[in-house]
Order: sequence, then C-alpha cells, then structure tokens
Amino acid sequence: MPPSELHATFLPDHASPADGRLLFYGGARPEAAVAELGLPPGDPVEADLYLAGELTTVEGVATPVRPVLPALTRIASRPDITESVAIWARIANAVDDDKFDDLDRIAGELPAEGHAAPHSEGHVWTAKALVGAFVESYTELLRSDSGLNLRLITAQHADPGEVRVNADLRRYQSHGIAWLEAAADGGAGVILADDMGLGKTLQSIGLLVRRAGLAPHLVVCPTSLVGNWQREIARFAPQLTVHLHHGPARTKSAAPLTDADVVVTSYSIALRDIKLLRAIGWDTIVIDEAQAIKNHRSRTAGAVRDLTGRVRIALTGTPVENHLAELWSISEFVNPGLLGIQADFKRRFADPIEIGRDPVAAATLRARIDPVVLRRMKEDVAADLPPKIESVVACTMTDEQAGLYREAIREAFDEGLGDGITRRGRVLKLLTRLKQICNHPAQYVGVGDGTLAERSGKLDRVTEMLTEVVEEGDKTLIFTQYRQMGELLSRHLEAELGVAAPFLHGGLDQPARDRLVDEFQTGEGPAILLVSLRAGGTGLNLTGASHVVHYDRWWNPAVEDQATDRAHRIGQTQTVHVHKLVTAGSLEERVDELLARKRAIAEAVVGSGEDWLGELDDSQLRKLIELDDDGGHL
Repeated sequence: MPPSELHATFLPDHASPADGRLLFYGGARPEAAVAELGLPPGDPVEADLYLAGELTTVEGVATPVRPVLPALTRIASRPDITESVAIWARIANAVDDDKFDDLDRIAGELPAEGHAAPHSEGHVWTAKALVGAFVESYTELLRSDSGLNLRLITAQHADPGEVRVNADLRRYQSHGIAWLEAAADGGAGVILADDMGLGKTLQSIGLLVRRAGLAPHLVVCPTSLVGNWQREIARFAPQLTVHLHHGPARTKSAAPLTDADVVVTSYSIALRDIKLLRAIGWDTIVIDEAQAIKNHRSRTAGAVRDLTGRVRIALTGTPVENHLAELWSISEFVNPGLLGIQADFKRRFADPIEIGRDPVAAATLRARIDPVVLRRMKEDVAADLPPKIESVVACTMTDEQAGLYREAIREAFDEGLGDGITRRGRVLKLLTRLKQICNHPAQYVGVGDGTLAERSGKLDRVTEMLTEVVEEGDKTLIFTQYRQMGELLSRHLEAELGVAAPFLHGGLDQPARDRLVDEFQTGEGPAILLVSLRAGGTGLNLTGASHVVHYDRWWNPAVEDQATDRAHRIGQTQTVHVHKLVTAGSLEERVDELLARKRAIAEAVVGSGEDWLGELDDSQLRKLIELDDDGGHL
C-alpha cells in the first residue's frame, strides 16, 4: 500500500527527457504536503511504483525539474521531511551549484522509496541512472538541438486552439500563447520581449486563462500598472477573479490570495510582503516591465527570484536597456542557471559582445536564448499599425535662459568639479540645472508664480504647436521627467489654450491615475495629458493620442521609446507624430546628435541616463555643454 508520509522519486521519460517529472507521493494529501514545503504546485497523477518489491499504484503530484529545483534546494536541512525528499533536495543543491561530481555519491544514499520508478518488469531504475535522467531533464535547455528547445521553437509558429479571451487575436498573438503554453508544459521559464504595444499583456492573460484552476497566478508589475492589469483582465477574461494585493489595507493572510484566480501586486509590495507571497505555491508568476529586476544585486530582484511558482514569465519590451547583464538578471529569474553564473556570463558573452563586437559570441548567445526569448517587431507582425513620424524640434533660448545657462556653467567650474564620486555628483547637479534652464527659468529658480510666456523658447514653441493640435481636434501626450515642470506646464497650457491639461505623476494614488487614463481615452476627455516619465512611461494604453511630445529628454533611447509607445501600439488608428524638443546650441542638441549617430549601440556607450557625463574631463565637458558662440538665443 502507499506510504503514509510524503516521499519523492523521479519519473523519467525515455522518448523525451524534458518530460521527466519529479513525483511527490504518499500521505493523505500529497498536494497539501507539497504546498506546506513551499514547493510549486504540480499536476495530479497516478503512477505505478515498485514499493517493497510490489508494483503499487499511488496518487501524487508531478512537477518538471526546472520549476521545482530552486524551491527544492531550500528544504534539504528540514528535520520534518522523509529521507527520500531530503536526498532529492541535496541532489537539487548539487545541480544548482554545478557540483555534478558529487551526484554519484549522493545517489548512493537514496532509499528505495527515492528510486521506485519501474524500469522493466520486476525492476526499478537504479539510483545513479535515475539521477542521471534527472540531470538530463534539467540540462535540456542547455542543448540547442534538444527535444524541448525544438518544441519551443516550433511552438513560436503554432496554433494554440481555442483561447477563451474576449479579443480577436492576431496571428502572432495566438502563436505567442501557444509558445507560452509549450514552455509551461515543458517546465521552461520564458521572456516575452515583443516590441512595445504588441499585446504582451493580452498574450499572458491568454495563458492564465488556459491554466486557470490549477493554483492561483501572480502578476508583479510597477505600481502605475496595477490598475491597468485589473482592467485588462476584466476586459479580456472576466471569468477570472482578481485580487489586488496593494495599498495600506491589503491583507496580511494568505487566504484571500489563494482564493483568487489572479493576484496582482507591485514590485514594491512584493519586496515588502515577500514572506507572505513566498509561502504560496503559485501556478504562473508573471513579472511585467521586467527591466525592474535588471540589477541582479537589487533587493527587488532577489525577492522576485525567491518566489515559488510552476511557470515563470517575464514581460519586457526592452530586455536590454543598457547592458547585457540586464538580460542575465531577467533570465536568472525565469531559468536559473541557463546563462551560467554572472561572472562567467560576463567573461563569455557580455565583454566579447559589448566591447569586442564578437559575432561568434553573439551567435552563441542567440542560439542559447532563442527558444526561451520571443521578440517580434511592429514592422514584422503589425504592418497595419499606423506609421510613427518622429521629429526633433529645435527651440531657441531667450536672453534670460542664456544668461542663467552661462552663469550656471561659470559657477560650477569656478567652484571646481573635483574627481571620483564627488565629481560625478557635481556634474549631475550641473546637468540638472542646465536642463531645468532649458525647460524654463521658473523651474530653475523655483518660482512658480507670475507669467511664464516669453521666458522660455521651449515653452513658447510647445504652446504654438499645441494650439494647432487642439484646434484640429487631436489629442497629445506630453512627457517630462520633472514634476515641477509638469505642474507649470499644466497651469500654463490650461490658461493659454483654454483646455484641461491634467498631470499624471507619481504623487497620485492608483484610483486617480486610473481615472485620468480612462478620461483621456474617451472622446470627451481632455485634449492634453501631461505625464511624468517615471510614473507613466511604461505599460499604459493611451492610444487616444496622435501626438507625443518629449518636453525634456531622458537621453536613453529605450526609455523614450517606451514612453512613445503608450500611444503607438495595437489599437491606434491614427498616425502618431512624435516631437522631441531640444534647445538649440545647448547640451540638449549635442547629446541628441550623439544618440542619433550611435543609436544602435547607445545603451552600451551612454550607459544609464546621464551618468556617463561624470566620466568626461573638464575640456570634454565644456565642449559638450557650453552654448554656441552665436548665442543660440533670441
């Protein structure tokens, strides 16, 4: 008869090693015992095992190797588990640590219950052979020609059958759902990296619908997108119940979370409530805007990696914003160990590709990630999407701006910029001052009262442009990285144009943000929406706009593209006009020219935002920031 306690063995698959499963069996409720150990949920199965020399049918739960391995490594020293579970946990630790030479010795300690799978009539798999099959299943993703990888590549062009979502799926979206499902079935984590605006959220919801009822799903996203996910699930899959784990009144117990089909939370709350979220065995974990964990050393990345789930999916339109190390960090969440340890990845791939432009290293990396990273571009799969027309709008400085600009540079160099960390801090401070002056003197001096017109060439130019846009009945998004500038623009545009110009920024609570988005998307809503780049630069659907204005520049092409694609995405029916404002003759114009010349490698050259300026010497810095001799102003 089946044992009274929870045991573990491996069920190999001769034909397809990736389909081998770790089986937990025994006890009255193996599913509950697996959950209590903090292991991901598995599939209920019946299996025939040789127990005490007799072929016995047992009920249990079976899980692919990759999803269960990280969680299994955490329980090896627990005193309340059987020897078979403990030894398989030690095997998992050895695989995770690349200590494959230890496996034969550890396998020799497996009790009979730990290698009870039938090999042939009257015989079981030997412990060493079974551990070998376990390792073969784990390493399927490491072999480009493996059966699992071939299935994943094929699934990228497959038909998933009926998907119960309230949407007419485009062909590439159906293929994406088929690929996500193949990865989930095969135990592989994946990165859906479609170009921004192609419907990554919808494709993910399609998978959640297909896997509903197995265990709760978890979505982790930026705070600004929590409400968006709730709305999109209600829109596309109203049959799924959603629990928002967010805000000061959020639950402290697991019951409301496990009762829902989908739990939606933010990265900041996931970090704060990691003990609660880690205690739940999720079916599918979706992290949206996955560049949030691009720094593998951050506490947020560590917390997300610590979650337990059967399926791991990362969504990002920019898998590499600045450096290949970011791809490694996201991959380490979805498929721990696939790209090796960080130091080896840097030596083998990052440095040769980023520094040496090594085509062999690039091809090798591409072959490794192709099955588990799916990226489609708008021009390839959404040819009917209206065009996006980008232009740089040069704005002339006023005399007031030019005087403040020169004075800020003179004061900074007279005081000295220093070196090391001190220099980087002072250069960043100078840079911020110059950008504020280019925006408007009132932002720089901190005075928000009085008239704003005719003091900033940039403000006057955007007012002229928007006068025409509003008269034509079109809508505009204006992005700024400064909250004060957004507030000044809101007040000024409402007074000058006679229309509402609300400002979506990080200081608003979630209901207020959601209300602004919903109102803007309606025909009767405001013609202008000002958006803080940090609060609304990702994830939001703002297709009501046919014009996008970058009032000030982030100087990271990926970040600016993310913001632009709030409007240029599926659902847009109008040509999107993108206007990037730069102050002529200033550092804004020169940095824009630099990025235009080197856009293909801008992420590697420029780094994150403006930090690279701190590395320039005084002569280089002066050349970049000083005004042209002709003044460049009115």
